[in-house]
Amino acid sequence: MMTIAEMAASCRWPDREAERASRARWDSIAKPLHGLGLLEDAVVRICAVTGDPDCPLRPRGVAVFCADNGVVAQGVTQTGQEVTAIVAENMTRGETSVCKMAAQAGAEVFPVDMGMATRPGCPGLLDRRQGDGTADFTLGPAMSRAQAEACLWAGYRLARELAEKGYRLLAAGEMGIGNTTTSSAVASVLLREEPEGLTGRGAGLTGEGLRRKVAAIRRGIACNRPDPADPVEVLAKVGGFDIAAMAGFYLGASAAGVPVVLDGFISAVAALSACRLAPAAGAGMIASHCSGEPGARRVLDALGLAPVMTAGFCLGEGTGAVALLPLLDMAAAVYREMSTFGDIAVEAYRPLV
Repeated sequence: MMTIAEMAASCRWPDREAERASRARWDSIAKPLHGLGLLEDAVVRICAVTGDPDCPLRPRGVAVFCADNGVVAQGVTQTGQEVTAIVAENMTRGETSVCKMAAQAGAEVFPVDMGMATRPGCPGLLDRRQGDGTADFTLGPAMSRAQAEACLWAGYRLARELAEKGYRLLAAGEMGIGNTTTSSAVASVLLREEPEGLTGRGAGLTGEGLRRKVAAIRRGIACNRPDPADPVEVLAKVGGFDIAAMAGFYLGASAAGVPVVLDGFISAVAALSACRLAPAAGAGMIASHCSGEPGARRVLDALGLAPVMTAGFCLGEGTGAVALLPLLDMAAAVYREMSTFGDIAVEAYRPLV
């Protein structure tokens, strides 16, 4: 297993020559400058992180990290932990939202068991278990530091394995009852902000349920006192197996020179954790959308990312990331195939000063 320092050091900064070539190609196309807005920026980012100005987008895969969270004992969710395993098993049969969307978008889904409370025992589920769910972080650390490091390594290794198999675009999703609580806790610590402004209703809480959720996060942070300067400690004390694995996945994708599309709030919190470990990892990230969770915009701002879509998504599983893929295909078709100003003998647009 690589150390955290080795994983972080392996992350790549973008290829500036490929970035310049991609931007020059966009500016030469016979249309208004930056007419496709953030989609143009996404294509440039893909070219820069891959070092390939042709913008490779296929094949693409979505890793969905499934795990349970002990903090559900504090009444912070509408459903029980058994739902995590049920959805994970359905995912192996292609019967969940992300599977149906991925089939349309030409992406392969890889469900991963990072540590659910029950074991579905079905084929098609990658076993990277670190335990039968995390502990209740209001009573002590959610996991040991060794477990957090193992989760990071599992995610990192999976991204590298997919890259070695030829995947050129990756995304990560999650499934785990209680993980908007853990992600809000991690965001609160990393951003050094009060949990009230970052915590939402998740999959559907009443006002009283939301108050319990905020109170549980406050107790967890007070009990564990995680150091904001140590992302691994934050993940271990108030995070989850899924968030830590996603963070590692983003590090591994960066090391392999493969761009990643972020999903919603939980995904963005994992991305923030990865970038606090290795700032270079952010170079290959594309924000698909901004979740309805209150802290989503704050986390994306901290990452310096603008969401491409405004769609009110709050489903998880990687569905928002997958929804962006057809738009990227359309943008890439314009980028690769459209005539230039020179081709049609029209004077090129010039940037306004």
